[in-house]
Amino acid sequence: MDLAFTPEELAFRDEIRTWVKANLPADIAHKVHNAMRLTREDLQRWAKILGKKGWLGWGWPKEFGGPGWGAVQKHLFEEECALAGAPRVVPFGPVMVAPVIMAFGNAEQQKRFLPGIASGEVWWSQGYSEPGSGSDLASLKTRAERQGDKYIVNGQKTWTTLGQYGEWIFCLVRTSNEGKPQTGISFLLIDMKSPGITVRPIKLLDGECEVNEVWFDNVEVPVENLIGEENKGWNYAKHLLAHERTNIADVNRAKRELERLKRIAKAEGVYDDLRFRDEIAKLEVDIVALEMLVLRVLSAEKSGKNSLDIAGLLKIRGSEIQQRYTELMMQAAGPFALPFIFEAMDAGWQGNFPGGMVANAPLAANYFNMRKTTIYGGSNEVQRNIVAQTVLG
Repeated sequence: MDLAFTPEELAFRDEIRTWVKANLPADIAHKVHNAMRLTREDLQRWAKILGKKGWLGWGWPKEFGGPGWGAVQKHLFEEECALAGAPRVVPFGPVMVAPVIMAFGNAEQQKRFLPGIASGEVWWSQGYSEPGSGSDLASLKTRAERQGDKYIVNGQKTWTTLGQYGEWIFCLVRTSNEGKPQTGISFLLIDMKSPGITVRPIKLLDGECEVNEVWFDNVEVPVENLIGEENKGWNYAKHLLAHERTNIADVNRAKRELERLKRIAKAEGVYDDLRFRDEIAKLEVDIVALEMLVLRVLSAEKSGKNSLDIAGLLKIRGSEIQQRYTELMMQAAGPFALPFIFEAMDAGWQGNFPGGMVANAPLAANYFNMRKTTIYGGSNEVQRNIVAQTVLG
């Protein structure tokens, strides 16, 4: 197992670093480095810049319009974007539904949907969780009844991230009640402008409406929007969730946020406290260990060996690390972490409040928001059971 990068890979990293530095808007990077609110326009602007370069689908093979990079190249691209202050690409289109369409969709569906995802023009949302059906996703109740050449969809999805911006949504729906719960689920692509769809934002502890309820009231969906076979959607969902859980780990963002934690600690005068620096050191060790785990997977893929099925393990460790660095930032800033009035921040007020750091203002909001990471994408308790079964045997 070789965890060192080759000269060619290092040259590739330099190429990515140079391009990102030249093309990432400075105002967006400033917001990311200081955890300030990113608007829909900010996220779309960066997505379209990547799309124009052909890199929004950075994990895609060439036959579908992607760069055809290997696993190590994809990792280096993600790392350089994160360290430069690029926002995370909203994953629902390019990272999650696109691989499902490539693997299980027909040629017409691929031709119809993939170009809009690759360009960043079309905003996708995810319709998985329901009230009472989160980690136990197989118990979902949203119903799709076939009537001729269309499905009639009724039900509710919840915790739909950024669903208020969605133009299309991929949904798991129940098309049969026979057999095991997993065998009666189908995978539908639904236009969110369809009559009968209602999106209701949910205000969270941090004051943001990041998630939503999505209601379906006799929504008509053409049969040609069914991915693969009817009642086989659970298989497609598992394919997608592996991408989601690996994405949640996000070791590259953790490395960037570790440096931000150090900046805050130094500015607030707590970096010289040996006990606090011990906590930073322990966090850094955990981040390095997570990175080594990721590199082990990449090494196995590069050498053609079968890598461990550790998406759940990456999700567990990555989500816990995210919670830890937001907690340490709060501790470093003390009472100056409390203000998180986004409207005042957007008006420039945050640079003038006691404590004097732009980066301090949203710390409480970030801390609250990151409580979600051990729950979404499959709760960590459930993931530990999966790891025990699939990895430990």
